[in-house]
Amino acid sequence: MQGIVSNFRRGKRTYTPRQFVIIVESLKARKDAEKLVGKHVEWKSSAGKIIKGVIASAHGNKGALRARFERGLPGQAVSQKVEIK
Repeated sequence: MQGIVSNFRRGKRTYTPRQFVIIVESLKARKDAEKLVGKHVEWKSSAGKIIKGVIASAHGNKGALRARFERGLPGQAVSQKVEIK
């Protein structure tokens, strides 16, 4: 399953560098997103480097996911694809 990195998890004045919001087009509700909690996520850079993470929880009511990565993703990862395993 593939998703798209939407943005950092953020508030009005702060952001969390290791947590990202991921959107999967096939998920339409929070109930569907909660089934993927605990699955592994991988982002692959153009140089071939892989950064791994885990889906921590659902984000909002429209099926978005919140993923926590072992190290922060670079800013170029926003709007790129990730693999959910």
